[in-house]
Amino acid sequence: MKIAVDAMGGDKAPSEIVKGALLALQKFPCEIVLVGDEAKIREVLDREGDKNFPITIRHAGEVIEMSEHPADAVRCKRDSSIVVATQMVKDGECDAVLSAGSTGAAVAAAQLILRRIKGIHRPAIATPIPTPHGTTLLLDSGANVDSKPETLVQNGIMGSLYAEHVLGKKNPSVALLNIGEEETKGDELAKATYQLLKQLPTINFAGNAEGRDIPRGKFDVVICDGFVGNVVLKFGEGLALTIMKLLTEELTANGGLKLLGEELLTATFRNMAKRLDVADNGGVPLLGVDGCCVISHGASDARAICSGIGVACNYVSGKTVEHIKNAL
Repeated sequence: MKIAVDAMGGDKAPSEIVKGALLALQKFPCEIVLVGDEAKIREVLDREGDKNFPITIRHAGEVIEMSEHPADAVRCKRDSSIVVATQMVKDGECDAVLSAGSTGAAVAAAQLILRRIKGIHRPAIATPIPTPHGTTLLLDSGANVDSKPETLVQNGIMGSLYAEHVLGKKNPSVALLNIGEEETKGDELAKATYQLLKQLPTINFAGNAEGRDIPRGKFDVVICDGFVGNVVLKFGEGLALTIMKLLTEELTANGGLKLLGEELLTATFRNMAKRLDVADNGGVPLLGVDGCCVISHGASDARAICSGIGVACNYVSGKTVEHIKNAL
């Protein structure tokens, strides 16, 4: 398969993006098209040495900045790297697009160029959250901040299909994020959505989920609107970093490491950090658009970009877009 990579998107572009693409070619069965300023991309490739990679370059002379209005920028900057990369998927030149640039621009480009799957109200970003039992898929985590009950129901359908065909979960459980387990809890949006979900025979609806259920891994898929999902996601990131920092400070104070065994604790912390490392899941899919679009964090390094390309490969091979079309 062929992946179009926005080489100019992200805080560390194009250097880390290009390096990540080179790493991905050693791990995944794909070809890569780097989209962006050709001179800058070639400079990084030349610096890396080996020129025998299955990589091509598509020049794009513009970049959409984080400060720009996403939809306006996509319409005006037709030669921007994210627009050109997304158009390549639309035209059938590539199977997927990946970008670590402006999330808003990536979502806008996907909606305006790839278009939504017929019947889908709004697309959703699906983010896997690490848990003791693997992952919980949270969606929407930022694509659509104003949702209707029907939109959340579609999130449940899309999340269930992605969990099954890409994450390998059989009959995945789907829950609605709420302030309590009872059917009558929540605001009008949550109560109306619950009534629709419990009548839907095509997914394994398991009721309401509370916030603590997400990191515990009680459900395979948890759905909510994009405003709430984004707050949950960023709160979780900050909390994990804070806990690790506090634990490190406490264990290094008063000779705690020597007392408890420095080698054992160091290995434990290393394993914990690996399980929580976002670089091991360097991209999240935008579900609901008629094509494969994967969004990476703006601070992604080469390892995260490599992982994100792996997500794109799995998304394509899982045929999630086709499954969503059939389900609707």
